[in-house]
Amino acid sequence: MRNILIIGAGRSATSLIRYLLDKSEKENLFITIGDISIQSAQKFTTGHPNARGIMLDVFNDVQRKEAVENSDLVISMLPARYHIEVARDCIEFGKHMVTASYISNEMQALNHKAESKGLVFMNEIGLDPGVDHMSAMQVIDRIRAKGGKMLLFESFCGGLIAPESDNNLWNYKFTWNPRNVVLAGQGGAAEFIQEGKYKYIPYHRLFRRTEFINIEDYGRFEVYANRNSLKYQSIYGLDKILTLYRGTIRRVGFSRAWNMFVQLGMTDDSYTIPDSENMTYREFVNLFLPYSPSDSVELKLRHALKMDQDDLMWDKLEDLDIFTKEKTLGIKDSTPAMGLQKILEDKWTLAPEDKDMIVMYHKFGYELDGKQYQIDSHMTLIGEDQTHTAMAKTVGLPVAIAALKILNEEITTPGVQLPIAKEVYEPILKELAENGVIFHEEEVKYLGYNPDNMH
Repeated sequence: MRNILIIGAGRSATSLIRYLLDKSEKENLFITIGDISIQSAQKFTTGHPNARGIMLDVFNDVQRKEAVENSDLVISMLPARYHIEVARDCIEFGKHMVTASYISNEMQALNHKAESKGLVFMNEIGLDPGVDHMSAMQVIDRIRAKGGKMLLFESFCGGLIAPESDNNLWNYKFTWNPRNVVLAGQGGAAEFIQEGKYKYIPYHRLFRRTEFINIEDYGRFEVYANRNSLKYQSIYGLDKILTLYRGTIRRVGFSRAWNMFVQLGMTDDSYTIPDSENMTYREFVNLFLPYSPSDSVELKLRHALKMDQDDLMWDKLEDLDIFTKEKTLGIKDSTPAMGLQKILEDKWTLAPEDKDMIVMYHKFGYELDGKQYQIDSHMTLIGEDQTHTAMAKTVGLPVAIAALKILNEEITTPGVQLPIAKEVYEPILKELAENGVIFHEEEVKYLGYNPDNMH
């Protein structure tokens, strides 16, 4: 048997585990799932002859090393900051490794050792990063192969709620780590290039500088800029490109409403609130408003946000129950961001029958023989239910497919890498398409950004 160790059995691991269990007999695989919660580890493996769930604490060196040593390949579905411990064990015991996370500096530092031992350390092979890399490079390589010169690349992705489960005024529910949603955009200005000009959006303006896109059959969406578009210049070999912009997709109106929390200071994660565990939602909101001996919290909030009485944003706030005296935060030493997350989780957690939706959208502009062309490409995927989500499928399936192809020596280039080589993306995208993750392309008129030659 060939042993695969999966560390972390959280919400992104469901499709990954199901895929490998389904292949286990034919591919001669034994799957060990390790998690800090033995119940989480075993809930997928009960009664399966080729799998077992074990309690695994990633900070227990003896336990972790033993699990890694007894495997042929390790998949880490842990939070990104914990991969490095596992990666060092994989180097020590000569094991391949797969993660869905961005390559950290510590991980990159292991490249030489991984190469010298012939080990494949495949990273950034989830959804975003992952499916975005592969689907983009496939088209970019195709354009280059026929002699085209890239002028524009834009890439947008969002984890959303499917239309049939969209039943709140924000048109949004959490489909992945809620903390990441609350903290999105913090830590520096968003930077990108438009028509050869560098552009920056500071955090306090981020959610008011949105753009619109239309997706066939699903209507209109908005996108706000991701923080780090420019690093894709070197990764994709786009050093001379005129426009490079990456962003996050939401339903129209979300960003304007979210901006209320940013302006009030509720997304701040840098300080803690005394006695937060006993604080009502109403008291939490009042923290961010001026003192008044006579005005209500509602009136103060309207005034702070300069909100008219018929503003639709008001209904969105009421939809979250944030003015209630009945509910408490229940979090000791809460930061504002943690308090906001708790309030949102009350309303935005997927119900058992809810379906989520992934939307990804790329634009490619290029020049060939003196003419300009554009390709628009999009992928939409609807989940099955609260457990087998579109998010889990698009994160987990590429991880699982890559792991199997590494074991079967179809992906062999050693070292710390991401999936931008043809030997990696071609077979994985083909298999993803067989599983319903399909990109639709159309050729459209190239507009660029600058029809009037203004800057």
